[in-house]
Amino acid sequence: MRQISLILLLLCYSFGFSQEQPTSLSLQEAIDYALENNRQSINAGRDIDAAIKQKWETTASGLPQISASVDYQNFLKQQVSVIPAEFFGGNPGEFQEVIFSTKQSVTAFATLNQKIFDGSYLVGLQSAKVFLEISKNAKIKTDLEVRKAVIDAYGNVLLAEESITIFERNIAVLEKNLFETTKIYENGLGEEESVEQLQITLSSVQSMLNNTERLKTLAYQMLNMTLGLDIYNQLTLTDNLETLAEKNMSLKLLETEGNPQNTIDYLIAENDTEAKALMMKLEKSKALPNLSAYINGGYSAYSNEFTFTNNTQDWFGSSLVGVSLNIPIFSSGMRSAATQRAAINLEKSKTDLIEIEQRIKLQIASAKSDYQFTLEDYENKRKNLALAERIESKNQTKYFEGIASSFELRQAQTQLYTAQQELLQAMLDVINSKAELETVLNSPINN
Repeated sequence: MRQISLILLLLCYSFGFSQEQPTSLSLQEAIDYALENNRQSINAGRDIDAAIKQKWETTASGLPQISASVDYQNFLKQQVSVIPAEFFGGNPGEFQEVIFSTKQSVTAFATLNQKIFDGSYLVGLQSAKVFLEISKNAKIKTDLEVRKAVIDAYGNVLLAEESITIFERNIAVLEKNLFETTKIYENGLGEEESVEQLQITLSSVQSMLNNTERLKTLAYQMLNMTLGLDIYNQLTLTDNLETLAEKNMSLKLLETEGNPQNTIDYLIAENDTEAKALMMKLEKSKALPNLSAYINGGYSAYSNEFTFTNNTQDWFGSSLVGVSLNIPIFSSGMRSAATQRAAINLEKSKTDLIEIEQRIKLQIASAKSDYQFTLEDYENKRKNLALAERIESKNQTKYFEGIASSFELRQAQTQLYTAQQELLQAMLDVINSKAELETVLNSPINN
C-alpha cells in the first residue's frame, strides 16, 4: 500500500512539473512567461534583492555592534623580571629574579561599539538607496529588452513557418507545371528548354525550403532560450504573422510625445550622476571628525594549572567605558586631490547626461521614422504581391496557350516568390519596429 502511495505521489509530482512547461503560447503569453522565467530577468530580480540586503548592511554598520572574545594563554616558558633584592631584605645592589604572572590565564570580554558621528556613514546610507534605485531601473531595462527579444524570436519562428507553407505551395504548383510541360515536350509539342527552365526554378525553391526548415529549428531553439526553457522544448505558437502585423499597426503610437527624461536609459544615467555626486560628498566627509563610543566588560582568571572549569576558581571582573574622537588634520593634499577628482567625475557625468538626453531624442525620432516606413512598406508590399500573383497567373495561361515563353514564365514566378518573401518580411518589420519604438519610449511591459 505504501509503495502504491509513493508511486502516485511521484506521478502527481511529475505531472505537476510537466505542466510548468508551456506547450503552446500566443505572443503576449510568451512575453508574460519570459518576464517570469527568462534567466536575465531572474538575475535582474536577484540584483534588486541583493541591493535591498546591501542597503540594510550599510544601515546596520551604524547601529550598535557587539563582539566577544575569549583568550587562553599557557606560557611554555614564563617571562622572568628582576627587581632590587633589598625589597625582600637582601643586600643593596643585588637583584632578585621574580615571575609576576601565573603559568596559565583565561580572559573573556564583550565589547559594545556605537558610532556617534561619521560623515562617511551618512553618505553610505544615501548611496545604498541610490544603488537600490539603480538595480530597480536595471530590472526595468532588462524586462524591456527581454520583451523585445521575445517579440523578435517569436516573429522569426512565424516567418520561417509562413515561408515553409508558401514554399510548399509553390513547389506543388511547379511540380504540376513541370509534369504538364514534360508531357507536352514528350509529345513533340514543346521545347526541351521549357522543361529545363522549370527544373531550375523547382530546384531553387526546394533548396530554399530545405534551408528555411533548418532555420525554423534554430528559430524555435532561440525562442525557447529567450523564454527560459530548454532549447529542445516542443512549442506551438498560436498567433500568425499577418494577424500580429495587423494588431501592431498603430498610428497613434507615432503621435506619442517622447520625453527623454521619462525613458529608462535617462533614469539610469541620472542614477549614475547621483552616484558621482555622492562620491564627491564621501571624499569631503573624510575631512570631518568621527566620534564613537564603546563599553566593555569581562572576567579574567589565573592559575599555574588548568583549573578554570573548577567551581573554586577565582574570576576577576573588570569593565570600562570610553569615547574615541578621530580628527583628520593634515594629509599633504591627498584628501583635497581626491575631492577634486570626484568633482571632475561629477561634471563628466553631468555632461554625459546631456549627451544621453540628446541621443535618446534622436533614437525616438529614428524609431518613429522606421516604424512609419514599415507601415507604409507593408501596404506597398501587399499591393505588389497582388500584382505579382496576377502577372504570374496571366503568364501561366499564356505559357500553356503557347503565347509566352518559358523564360517569361520563370521571370513571373521569380517575381512572385520575391514578392511573397518581401511581404512576410514587411509583416515582421512592422512587429519588430513597433517593439523597438516601444522600448525606446519606455512603454509599459504589458502593452
